[in-house]
Amino acid sequence: MKLHTAAILLLFWLGIFTVHTVKGSASSQSMRRYSCATLSPRQLNIRNLISYEKQQVPIDAIMFITAKGIRICVGANQQWVQTAMKRIDERRVAKRR
Repeated sequence: MKLHTAAILLLFWLGIFTVHTVKGSASSQSMRRYSCATLSPRQLNIRNLISYEKQQVPIDAIMFITAKGIRICVGANQQWVQTAMKRIDERRVAKRR
């Protein structure tokens, strides 16, 4: 009887440990909160942009973040987008100095 109870307790604790481990590893992976589904056709004012994120799934896009926290998705292959990303990167480097 004691062996049977010990075996059940052992299985119970192994089950809890497995669930906790799986839940922890799944939630510790970084997941993108925002995703671009559509692209804005408008050219944005570069001075209002403070950051950007590159995205390739579901579409190849750049998500710009404005000073007010607005997220706007645009096509990654446009020339003004590349210029804006370069300027944002330059501002970041200048702030570190």
